[in-house]
Amino acid sequence: MSAPDVTVAPPAAATSGPAGLPGRSLVRVGPVSLQVRRRAVLVALASIVLLALAALLSLSLGTPYVAPADVLRALSGAGTPYDLVVLDLRLPRLVLAATAGAAFGIAGTLIQSVARNPLASPDVIGITQGAGLAATVAITTGAAAVLVAPAALVGGLAAAVLLLALGARHGLAAQRFVLAGVAVAFALRALTEVVMLSADPIDGLRAQIWLIGTLAGKGWTETVWIALTLAVLLPVLAWAGWALNGSALDDDTARGIGLRPVARRIGLAATGVVVAATVTAQVGAVDFVALVAPQVARRLVRAERPPMVCAALLGALLLVLADLAGRRLFAPTQLPAGVLTAAIGGPYLMFLLVRGRRRSS
Repeated sequence: MSAPDVTVAPPAAATSGPAGLPGRSLVRVGPVSLQVRRRAVLVALASIVLLALAALLSLSLGTPYVAPADVLRALSGAGTPYDLVVLDLRLPRLVLAATAGAAFGIAGTLIQSVARNPLASPDVIGITQGAGLAATVAITTGAAAVLVAPAALVGGLAAAVLLLALGARHGLAAQRFVLAGVAVAFALRALTEVVMLSADPIDGLRAQIWLIGTLAGKGWTETVWIALTLAVLLPVLAWAGWALNGSALDDDTARGIGLRPVARRIGLAATGVVVAATVTAQVGAVDFVALVAPQVARRLVRAERPPMVCAALLGALLLVLADLAGRRLFAPTQLPAGVLTAAIGGPYLMFLLVRGRRRSS
């Protein structure tokens, strides 16, 4: 991914003056001039600092409590009595939370930019429900545990194919895309309930825990799968960061400046759903991170669209804090991270609805 909210300016812009657009700085990289939104850089740096502090808290708090100085010594390899607790028990879960949260933030940014709707996210348009249905079928039919994540990935991608097929009939228009996603989500959720009701109660409970979304008992393996997906998609994500600059344009304007709006929307949507399906398959249906992170990033940066890097950092911060709160609020009982993200996302969703109604009135 590129620097936070970076826009490639035409070569002529390099000679138009040092100031560039308001709120942006002009940076030269060889023959290419880059306009960097200064506020996006500040938000990204602040998010990194907050994420580091949240990570330190996550590694310190628990039973036993580990002093921050001992955490830093353990991470540096100096050797402490708490190496097992920090490096083997808490660090893998922390890294997974940060990686999954960042992936959710990226997926939400891409999907919301295509839909041009702050309410669009993988858990609203059916990707999460497709993964949940496949995972529920795998769990309740006695499939091996190692097959649950692949089944969920296939289910999420199948839901994405159905969504794109329904939404692409009219050029993947924003309103049709969201309506098709909501319809797919309701249908898949109903099928999931049918499967759970007809399953053995124990298997149904296991499926319910997966559907809530939890990081308990997970670590490096899940992190590697998510990180590998992001690494493979890195060139596509770099293109997406550039392509998002034209996502707010109407089709006629986009075609007038030489862009292909339909192909661009389909590419952005496909990238977003692949990322969303992959991360959901590994950590379960952790709702609302992909909904909240891009919109919070957009408001902090004061941009016309969610900035991808800032959304990724805020998604990582949100899921790390949600997992920490789930571990410590009702200790020794642990709440799944999905419960905490839903507690955050529900009120935020109502805020968006009320705010939209006030604007329309």
